[in-house]
Order: sequence, then structure tokens, then C-alpha cells
Amino acid sequence: MNNWLQSGEYAPVFQSVDQNGNIVSLEAYRGRKVLLAFFRNAACALCNLRVHQFIKRYPQWQDPYHLDVICFFESPEAALHRYVGQQDAPFPLIADPNAELYTLYGVETSADKIRATLAQPNVHEYTDEAEAAGFKLTPEEGSNFNRIPAEFLIDERGIVRIAHYGRLITDHLPYETIERYAAETQLP
Repeated sequence: MNNWLQSGEYAPVFQSVDQNGNIVSLEAYRGRKVLLAFFRNAACALCNLRVHQFIKRYPQWQDPYHLDVICFFESPEAALHRYVGQQDAPFPLIADPNAELYTLYGVETSADKIRATLAQPNVHEYTDEAEAAGFKLTPEEGSNFNRIPAEFLIDERGIVRIAHYGRLITDHLPYETIERYAAETQLP
């Protein structure tokens, strides 16, 4: 049994601290669209590649669409700074080493999904792309290897519009879905 969020539900509110020591609260984003992305850990090459791609798209998501991004990593703050923090993201990166926010959002762990990912015939395409972008396949000591990513599109009222729980560690919301959502008319 899972406690996955569904479209139409209010996103659970949270308050945490980002990579720059700023307080980040979902309530502070009311009136704006938000993409919440839950990643495996800060050293994950595939996760770092996805953040890298977010950074490249972020300017077009901000102007004219005002789509904000918040990323979570099941890692201690030191690992966040050492790995993904080196990318100098223009949006909050949040360390959640005790997976409290992961639990709040129903983000799962699954050894079966990890095995299924590794069994995919094209898995090397993803790892090769990550390595080509400068992200080495580095294990993070003490991290939860079996964490599966999840992404949520939250509207201006704090309602989950799309909840995407990965089937594999390479399964994310398509960029076309994010951009289509971002382009939708803002609520009055």
C-alpha cells in the first residue's frame, strides 16, 4: 500500500532550509506554479543530470511562465554542497537526510524498481549522457540506494495538478508536460 498524492489534492505544506541557508516554505509560493522534484541523493549522476537540465530550462520557465522549481535530495547538507550544489542552481536545493519530506509526499523506495532500471537495455544511454555532462557515477555513502524519484506540479492555490511517481530511476515527467503546464493560463 502506498500513500501517493493524487491530482486535485492539496500539496502537503512544508518548511525547510535550502543550500544557501534560506528558509523555503511551500506556503510562500502561493500564487505561483511550482515543480517539486524529489531525487535519489546528491551524488546520483542521473539526478545531477536532471538538475543540470532544469537549470538550462529554468529561464524559460520563469519568463514568461513564472514556474518555480524546488529540488529535494535524501542526503546530508554536506553531500548536497559537495555534489549537486556545485551546479549553482538558481532555485532551492533541499537536503532531507531523514526523508521526512519524502514520506510526506509518499516518495517510495523500491529494490525491484532499481533492478528493473538496471535491466533496461538503454540504461547506458542515460549513464553515458550523465558522464558526458561531467557527472560521474559516484555512490554516496550512507544514502538510500533504493530511492525512486518523483515530481509534482503544484498550482497557484497549492493543489497538486500532476503527481508523477517514477516507475524506474530514469522515469521523470516529460519536459513537454512541464512546459505545457507552465504555459497554461495563470489563475486570476
